[in-house]
Amino acid sequence: MSPANEPRPSKAERTSAAREKAREIREAQMKKDKRSKLLIGWGIVVAVVAILAIVALVVTSNVRNNAPIADEGPTPANGNVHGGVTLLANTEVVKSDPATVNIADLPAAPAAPPATVNAPGAEAEAGKPVKVVIYIDFICPVCKSFEAQYNDLLTQQRNDGKITVEYRPLGFLDSRSTTNYSSRAANAAACVVNESPEKYKDFIDVLFEKQPAEGTAGLPDTELKKMATDVGAKSIDTCVDEKTYRPYVKHTTLEAAAVGVTGTPSVFVEGQQWGKGDSAQTPFEQFLQTAIDAKQ
Repeated sequence: MSPANEPRPSKAERTSAAREKAREIREAQMKKDKRSKLLIGWGIVVAVVAILAIVALVVTSNVRNNAPIADEGPTPANGNVHGGVTLLANTEVVKSDPATVNIADLPAAPAAPPATVNAPGAEAEAGKPVKVVIYIDFICPVCKSFEAQYNDLLTQQRNDGKITVEYRPLGFLDSRSTTNYSSRAANAAACVVNESPEKYKDFIDVLFEKQPAEGTAGLPDTELKKMATDVGAKSIDTCVDEKTYRPYVKHTTLEAAAVGVTGTPSVFVEGQQWGKGDSAQTPFEQFLQTAIDAKQ
């Protein structure tokens, strides 16, 4: 029988077929909607788990970064008990063995800033190059500006044997980050000088080059570790993770406050503070050259 001769479905049959088709469509849509809801539900679960993991990581990191620091601890090899590392010509530093510092040994901070700050260990030494001591903070933008302006001068005079340059990193501005970045960066620098003293200045340079903005979290420890490796230092991973020299940084910071250092950078040449008192209007180049000339 040809299609033309086939009996046409009745109205009831057509209605029934339409209803069946509609039912199939509804069931297919319901299954699709169910799958979509299931996928959305699992997506929400995954997102919530991820968010909780991130929150847990942040909380754990903050707890670790803000955990109390011991009052007593080791100094790094090649660092002195005042928190300083002294650079000589090229990549050489003054070598020293590790020691121990204790906050209990520090004097109390003065009630008011003294008229003259006597930075311990910064005084002139007869027969030796001019001594430059600089208190710095790695999140301090003025410290970065000082380095940008005078680094070449200090490096040239240091390489010529006319001066030594001692950096004393502080945690003065820990409150300017959410992770105590100043102290973390200073700890990392101490780790570098302990392991690879010849890379210390390179590490200081890159810390200022990549200086984070005040008010931010600062660079994470993972980045500090990578920066040390990138400048050619031996691994400082364990030293950073264990915060080995955070008591040392704490001691340096409190000692600086105890002798009257109120900000960074604070620069001393042969024990005399630049930018204070009689030197308030003296350009740094002139202040330094006067001290060099006096030694000749």
